[in-house]
Amino acid sequence: MTAGNTFPVVISSPDEIIWQGEATSVSAENSAGHFDILPGHANFVTFVNPHSQIVIRMEGKDANVFSYKDAVIAVKSGKVDIYTGL
Repeated sequence: MTAGNTFPVVISSPDEIIWQGEATSVSAENSAGHFDILPGHANFVTFVNPHSQIVIRMEGKDANVFSYKDAVIAVKSGKVDIYTGL
């Protein structure tokens, strides 16, 4: 992939940064169903369904999979922030 095909992702709790890196996509599920976030995604905020998978795909690496009781995903200006209370 070339530059511009990834975007920064940060997963944080009130106490710490849990994970951060460059992703090619983020997939999760909200009350409307499954969704994917790709480079260039519009600004967006959603609650993630409790305990559903949040899958972060990275160039040349295995996907990281996370699951939380409570999580919010926010996309703003090409950056994805995932907030969790754990």
